[in-house]
Amino acid sequence: MAKKKELKNLNFKTESMLNFIIKTHQKETIYAKPHLFILNKGMNSGKPQKEPFTNSFVVIFQNEKDCENIYFVAYSLWKTKFWQPHLVGSVIPFLRLNDFKKEFFIKSKIMMEEHEAHTKHIASLKLLEQKEKQFHENINLINDMRRVILHRYCNR
Repeated sequence: MAKKKELKNLNFKTESMLNFIIKTHQKETIYAKPHLFILNKGMNSGKPQKEPFTNSFVVIFQNEKDCENIYFVAYSLWKTKFWQPHLVGSVIPFLRLNDFKKEFFIKSKIMMEEHEAHTKHIASLKLLEQKEKQFHENINLINDMRRVILHRYCNR
């Protein structure tokens, strides 16, 4: 009996950590609470982003910390092609809202249950994202330098 109560309390804590609303994004809607967008059409379905996509779901949170945590869960699912088996449609594949809600809630709950491992993964993903951004900035600088050198060389 006590073990059952502990499990019930554990589930309650987990569910309270995952307090968010998922719905279809309507164009020109402004959201006051922290939110993120999930692409729902095409082969990149499931891709999260802070800016709205034309065809997307919006996930609305109570606080910014939950939004950031779930962003990286969504990012991980997208990168690992988790949503590919859930796509329907023959010409332009898409995710159904009900399928997305069901699978996303289950998977995010599982991924966030081990909180310590989750925070380590999030920190690693943030670091990789930062390094990738620096890498792209360096590539852009190299390309700029190449253009300047070639411009000087050709305009002698």
